[in-house]
Amino acid sequence: MKRVEGKDKFGKFSYQLSEPEGKNFAAEFMPQLTPKEMLELGVFGGEYFADKPSDLPKEWWQKAKLSTAYNKDLNYFGVKASQPRQVWLDKGWIREEYDPRGWFQWYCRYYMGRRIPKYDAWQIGRWRNIRRHVAQLQKACPIGELNCRPVQRQALLHWAYDSRKL
Repeated sequence: MKRVEGKDKFGKFSYQLSEPEGKNFAAEFMPQLTPKEMLELGVFGGEYFADKPSDLPKEWWQKAKLSTAYNKDLNYFGVKASQPRQVWLDKGWIREEYDPRGWFQWYCRYYMGRRIPKYDAWQIGRWRNIRRHVAQLQKACPIGELNCRPVQRQALLHWAYDSRKL
């Protein structure tokens, strides 16, 4: 086990890595993209990790599309598909004691090998609920027609679903 400690714009953090990077995911959690792939494709208007948090691998930043201000043009589909952090806080979708940035920060740390069973189950449940958007795209859009529902496609990318393949 490895302990990760540091400080970022949200304060100090400390957590334990108990699994190998990218391995031993819960059986019901099957993301189609790694965090590194998501950052390279363009997600969250480039703003989510513009400060390049020190607890994540440096190689993730090499081709990442980042910006200090939200820039929809950095998103793979060139559209805005995010809500402000405050909306996520107001709805109780962010657990600041674990991941003050939200779901994607959880996914990055989970991918790195951190496990918090009850919290992981909650986040995986949220990820599974996004699957309804996959079904909507499949019903409404011809396969490979990337101009069909670009906001929904971008939102799916934000949740590690590879909507380019739908």
